[in-house]
Amino acid sequence: MQTIIWLITNTLRVTLKNKKNIIMYIFVPLIGIFISFLAYGGADKTVIQVGIVNDDNHTIANDTIRFLEGLDNVHIQKISNKEVKDKVASGSLDCVISFQDGFTESVRQGKPDHIQISSIKGAQITSFVKSYLYNYIDNIAAISRVAKTDQTKFDQMVSNYQHANFKVTSKTLSDTSKSENMTTYSLGFLIMIMLMSAGNLSEIILKEKENRIYFRLLSTPINARKYIFSNIVVNMIVMFIQVILTLVFMTFVFHIDIHIPFWEAAVVMLLFALIAVGISLVIVAFSNSTKSSGALQNLIIVPTVMISGCFWPIEIMPTSIQKIADFLPQRWTLETLTKLQQGSSLGSLYLNILILLAFAIAFFLIAVYKFSRNSHTRNFV
Repeated sequence: MQTIIWLITNTLRVTLKNKKNIIMYIFVPLIGIFISFLAYGGADKTVIQVGIVNDDNHTIANDTIRFLEGLDNVHIQKISNKEVKDKVASGSLDCVISFQDGFTESVRQGKPDHIQISSIKGAQITSFVKSYLYNYIDNIAAISRVAKTDQTKFDQMVSNYQHANFKVTSKTLSDTSKSENMTTYSLGFLIMIMLMSAGNLSEIILKEKENRIYFRLLSTPINARKYIFSNIVVNMIVMFIQVILTLVFMTFVFHIDIHIPFWEAAVVMLLFALIAVGISLVIVAFSNSTKSSGALQNLIIVPTVMISGCFWPIEIMPTSIQKIADFLPQRWTLETLTKLQQGSSLGSLYLNILILLAFAIAFFLIAVYKFSRNSHTRNFV
């Protein structure tokens, strides 16, 4: 046991002596939080800037404008016809509503017309305004059809409609999509860094073989099993720090609501840490030098991370790619985190947990088999 502890402390001391390694293993995982925060951390409330051109200037047009002014998240600015193109093109206004001459008369006849909405931002902006505006105009037009030519009756019905005694209570529901996206892509970036960190730490085995340090160590009471086990422990210590530090920064520094209990998120990510160590050992086992190991890391880590949806939603990728992602541990890790965000308990996701453990065991078994068959490693295990 003392031998293993000495190997662990020695490897940590040598590794962390290099400041570049400290930056790589400790601070780089936090970059993902900054990127996600910049991408999804904007203001939640959007105010739509609406320009009004009132060429009609009669009762119904004026009432409709007052109705629009009463809408939440809408700011009304009255402009002239000459200003429409410049205001819309410059982006100072999201859309312009023009009440043309004859608007009031068309609504009074029960056939709304002479109204135009101009925007270069498309339905994403106009649909919100249209949904309220057209509903209001249609209601006034329906009253006109009922009142027919009786102006007194029409005015009374409109007044009753505008001052209806029924009450509507509204409640604002918080939009959790932004914080969930920030969590997913921050942890997706962490997954990539964990894979790279595990690869670099396991590569120490090859470096010490190339420098003949490994064989000198094996001439002492240290055997191959203890040496490999100490490397695994060092990997897990570094990745434990990465996981805890990332979750602490997300939760307590950037105040991102991850919608998952802290310990559950840590458990899932530490399960992936085991998988990352297993993958790194497989890469080392199939490599004869640090150069070939680095090439294999790039060939395996980057494409699988991209396919798994660590950087963007997997739904935007072709169906064939999505099917490939189902066989990758990164995809199952993210899926487990997503289900936890949706309210599932960790116990109910036992199948996901078993699959992640199966990935870890499979990679470790492949590494053990390859090490035992590789004569160049002098029987690592």
